[in-house]
Amino acid sequence: MRAEAGGLRGVLRLTAGHRGPITMTVALTLVAAALGLALPLVARDVIEAAGAGRTAWRGVGMLVALFAAQALAQALVRYQLARTGEGIVLGVRLSLIDHLLRLRMPAHDRHRVGDLISRTDADTFALRQVVAGGFTDAVTGTVGLAATVALMAWLDPVLLACVAAVVLAAGAVLGIALRGMRAASLRGRRAAGEMAADLERALSAIRTVKAGRAEARESERIGGRAGAAYTANVRMAGFDALVAPATELAVTGSFLLVLLIGGARVAGGTASVADLVAFLLYMLYLTGPLGALFESLSVVQQGTGAVHRIEEALALPREDDEAPATAPPPRADSPVLEFRDVWFGYRAARPVLRGATFTVPRHGHVALIGRSGAGKSTIFALAERFYDPDRGEILFGGVPVTASSRSRHRAGIGLVEQDCPILDGTLRDNLLYAAPDAPDGEIHRVLAMTDLTALVARLPHGLDTRVGEHGRELSGGERQRMAIARALITRPDLLLLDEPTAHLDLESELALHRTLAEITGHCALLVIAHRFSTVRAAAHVIVLDEGRIAASGTHEELMDTSPYYRTLAEGRSLGPVKQ
Repeated sequence: MRAEAGGLRGVLRLTAGHRGPITMTVALTLVAAALGLALPLVARDVIEAAGAGRTAWRGVGMLVALFAAQALAQALVRYQLARTGEGIVLGVRLSLIDHLLRLRMPAHDRHRVGDLISRTDADTFALRQVVAGGFTDAVTGTVGLAATVALMAWLDPVLLACVAAVVLAAGAVLGIALRGMRAASLRGRRAAGEMAADLERALSAIRTVKAGRAEARESERIGGRAGAAYTANVRMAGFDALVAPATELAVTGSFLLVLLIGGARVAGGTASVADLVAFLLYMLYLTGPLGALFESLSVVQQGTGAVHRIEEALALPREDDEAPATAPPPRADSPVLEFRDVWFGYRAARPVLRGATFTVPRHGHVALIGRSGAGKSTIFALAERFYDPDRGEILFGGVPVTASSRSRHRAGIGLVEQDCPILDGTLRDNLLYAAPDAPDGEIHRVLAMTDLTALVARLPHGLDTRVGEHGRELSGGERQRMAIARALITRPDLLLLDEPTAHLDLESELALHRTLAEITGHCALLVIAHRFSTVRAAAHVIVLDEGRIAASGTHEELMDTSPYYRTLAEGRSLGPVKQ
């Protein structure tokens, strides 16, 4: 029973904050059980009174009252059980949502989005089934079973020994089923998570899927995951199918055995009819806790995979957002960003950056160039503290980034990614995403800086116009400018731009260069450049080659002094692929 104990321990950990409602549910169930346990004893007294020629009206009244009270208690149990289960699901979902949003970037790199989402949905629903139909039943079933067995032992220990023999035989069948159910549950949950991840992958790129005529291939891939989940769940259902016969064997088989042996003993005069009736009533009552206990073990094993996946997700490392108690303020006379001999690799022994050292001055416009894989986007990721360097030091405003919390550090940096993610909602929702309380004056300022004023004016609902999933109602250039405006509204000290002209036509590109020139009066710019028109607009250029700083200077200086830079410029070999 080690696996069952492990499953129950997992449930206990996940329901730690709900012990009060669970205790209340168990208490109500025990009250209902106690009322049920009193019924056979009262019935025995009524039968004995009838045998003596009396009508025990008081006993009959007690039977009616006990039946009514038990029905009311059971109704309350069902409601409280459902309410408690939903409360546990809500609590676990809230914990998962908060935890997944705060994971370290390496954890996001290793896990698929759809699979993580399925842990907050399907797996938490399975946890509710475990709590509502498994954990509580296991507790109340055990207590009810113990109380019933104690009363049966008091009435007739010989008959109880016969019942125990049959129940042990049924328990052996149940043990065989539970051993296979746990593994099948985990395989089924994992396959369902992979199915959700593959479906999310296809639907998020549905235009590419249709353009590539890949509907059949994607359907086959996702269907394969669904088939794996089906196979695992059918296997689990096969094991679960053994639970009902085992319960039937335990209850019906023991009832028949007691009826035969007990009837023979009554006929032989060694037992009374009243005692046999009371014992048989307890046998009928035994159906509830014994069936509940067997079923709870089955439900817990079926939900073990979900519990394991939820605990696995909650164990993923999350970002710490604590700062030292004496964090020094940034120094106004220092570069806004400084890398000092920084080494970093996404995998051990495979560094992407190799001793990168450079500075970004305040209000400077610095272009970062290099071939695909040189480490440009890695520098952005380290500047945002999505990752921490393996060696070396990064300073922001002259202060090591580790001296500040991640949240405070990121508040001073604006990031515009190359694919410019736009969230479903309105233009206002996206614009104010990082600064929800920004005044109207700030909104008008960034709209003017990014040449979006005219766009907002011609939309039917202005800033309250919905942009659609992934901003599909906007053009590529409009998404780019909206992302820049979203980053600027926080008035950052440093703005990171990953090829801001990638989605712009010539006219919009010229307008953007004027905007960038204006931005440098408010903050520093570090731009990943793939077009040399963007490079020439920068006051300083940093050239990356295989994770090292190959050269730095102005465009004209580098054309004269750096053969590598000159090769890049003349061959225009700056691919737009990110690292």
